Amino acid sequence: MMLAAENLTLTRGGNRILEQVSLTVRPGEVVGLLGANGAGKSSLLGAMSAELAPDSGRLRLDDADLAGLPHRRQARVRAVLPQKPGLSFDLDVREVVAMGAYPFPELSPAQVDALVDQALGWADVAHLGARRYPELSGGEQQRVQFARVLVQCKAARAEGEPRYLLLDEPTASLDPKHQGDLLRVAAGLAHAGDTGVLVILHDMNLAARWCDRLLLLCGGRGIAAGTPAQVLTPANLYLAYGIEAHVMPHPLQSERLLVVTT
Repeated sequence: MMLAAENLTLTRGGNRILEQVSLTVRPGEVVGLLGANGAGKSSLLGAMSAELAPDSGRLRLDDADLAGLPHRRQARVRAVLPQKPGLSFDLDVREVVAMGAYPFPELSPAQVDALVDQALGWADVAHLGARRYPELSGGEQQRVQFARVLVQCKAARAEGEPRYLLLDEPTASLDPKHQGDLLRVAAGLAHAGDTGVLVILHDMNLAARWCDRLLLLCGGRGIAAGTPAQVLTPANLYLAYGIEAHVMPHPLQSERLLVVTT
């Protein structure tokens, strides 16, 4: 059971964006994508969500070729939170969150309501349920959209059935508390054993805290992959970002790292 990109090459607008990149996401783990602006992170996530077609390489969802799966089938097993969700309709918050249940027409209204209630709580937006979505702040909208993909990830799910959650910079517009809260929920889903999470992050310390594995991209190529300790080294960070960094054990969580840049 996995969502996998194998030797992926992708060109957009005549520019080579990804070159022979491989990545596997399995249920039970959080995989972080790191890299400087333009490194190819969102393009890789877009390919793995079947929104971008690669020039070469293979994309697999469990034992099937991703490109051959109907979109409705894909929507039932993986949920995607884009970097800037586009939604201009004047819907209320509960209606937006309930959109996560659209791929599951077999659900009753009562089942959808229960999923929405659960997701609103997980995303800490239950108090916004009666608000109109366009009236919310950027951070509030992001948390509502996170609740939407949580519904999609949990809906009509058989026990042990694998699902995949793809998050493109989900913390970018959030305050520090909600950054940690969002990643804590995502990691909790993964570590329950049946959800694979792929998340793009810019904050190396959030990646070190919440991710089980990392892929570091530079210029469209994967330059380091493995545990945070294997990837977040001063040499790798200098190569990817051009920064001088000190990496040390976290003072409060010895099994995690702390990255300090100068």
